[in-house]
Amino acid sequence: MGSNKPAGLWKRAFRGLAGDRDQEDAEVLKDFAQDCGARSITGCHDRELVTLYGTLRTITFSPRGGVPALEGELYDGTGTVKLIWLGRRKIGGIHAGSELIASGRIGVVEGDRVMFNPRYELRPQAAHG
Repeated sequence: MGSNKPAGLWKRAFRGLAGDRDQEDAEVLKDFAQDCGARSITGCHDRELVTLYGTLRTITFSPRGGVPALEGELYDGTGTVKLIWLGRRKIGGIHAGSELIASGRIGVVEGDRVMFNPRYELRPQAAHG
């Protein structure tokens, strides 16, 4: 067959009918990540400069060493990375459910992938309906 796009659409439609919403969401996130040139979180290595795309699952305010810090868990369908904005208590448009592209140097702290003060671009909420 020509393009893999129709096959992928059928596969996602079938998954939706089967009730596997998390898997469907993960596939859509991976497709959009490829479209915007982002890497998969699980494919990133310590100290690598990367661009990631995903959905913020959580946002919390967690001071670090007396410094305000806003933390978000970004999920891309393959894994998660903790985004940490030091010196921030909140950022307009950043909340659980926000979709964004984040760029910066990824690190590993206590076994978790983290990115400090990433550059980001918010994506429209209804990007994939």
